[in-house]
Amino acid sequence: MTIKVALAGAGAFGVKHLDGIKNIDGVEVVSLISRDLEKTQEVADKYGIKHVTTDLADSLAMKEVDAVILCTPTQMHAEQTLACLKAGKHVQVEIPLADSLKGAEDVVALQKQTGLVAMCGHTRRFNPSHQYVHNQIKAGKFNIQQMDVQTYFFRRTNTNALGQPRSWTDHLLWHHAAHTVDLFAYQAGSPIVQANAIQGPIHPVLGIAMDMSIQLKAANGAICTLSLSFNNDGPLGTYFRYIGDTATYLARYDDLFTGKEEKIDVSQVAVSMNGIELQDREFFAAIREGREPDSSVAQVFNCYQVLHQLEQQLKT
Repeated sequence: MTIKVALAGAGAFGVKHLDGIKNIDGVEVVSLISRDLEKTQEVADKYGIKHVTTDLADSLAMKEVDAVILCTPTQMHAEQTLACLKAGKHVQVEIPLADSLKGAEDVVALQKQTGLVAMCGHTRRFNPSHQYVHNQIKAGKFNIQQMDVQTYFFRRTNTNALGQPRSWTDHLLWHHAAHTVDLFAYQAGSPIVQANAIQGPIHPVLGIAMDMSIQLKAANGAICTLSLSFNNDGPLGTYFRYIGDTATYLARYDDLFTGKEEKIDVSQVAVSMNGIELQDREFFAAIREGREPDSSVAQVFNCYQVLHQLEQQLKT
């Protein structure tokens, strides 16, 4: 059976998913939704997608659509995920699940009620570099003592990963910190019991803090220090240092090194070196097998509880 998919958001991330899905058998994207019809049509033509629309409801009304992937602005994630579940469609929403605790709670509750597959794109769980470390932990060969993470971008204007103007504002806490908060608890195999945050000045135009520092502690004693910035005029992206009892690992997206900068071969960890493709493979496998996916909305919910706590702290 071919799983028929509608994909919402034909921007930088939507295209990453389309490229990943091309490598997965038995999956067909049948509908593409995005705000600008002309641009959406261009992307649809390139990937051979027959149906285009600017309204998600049009795609949800299509009987043949089994599942939806949402790569839309953060502020729409929870509401659109709920719409997909109400329409009886399996759904994968890009990170973050929501930009409020209430949004995350509503999604988790409705997923439980419907029993549909609902997962969130916490890509770090799927990157081969982080999977390698996870496998070492599962095998009892490595335990985290500290994670040291730097998430750095240069975003003094409102642009996306392709340098194009954005119609919405990205957020250090509700988007970029979500990756590390979830990954830390996942890799430590232990819930976060303590969390602190401080932030720099609020940008006069964008209305968000451009710099942030977060400390986390897991129940098992492991700690994490996370530094985030939209002010960094240098290499962009997130760099992870895992300091453990038997080794130190440096993860840069899909590449992994020892603490002494020796490259570790992670090409055999999974069937692909592309974290987004691996994430999509898990989504479709869970649908076929009728099971909960890794990074299900229920599994990542704790991350959003922590982000909410941090937000309350920053407000005071």
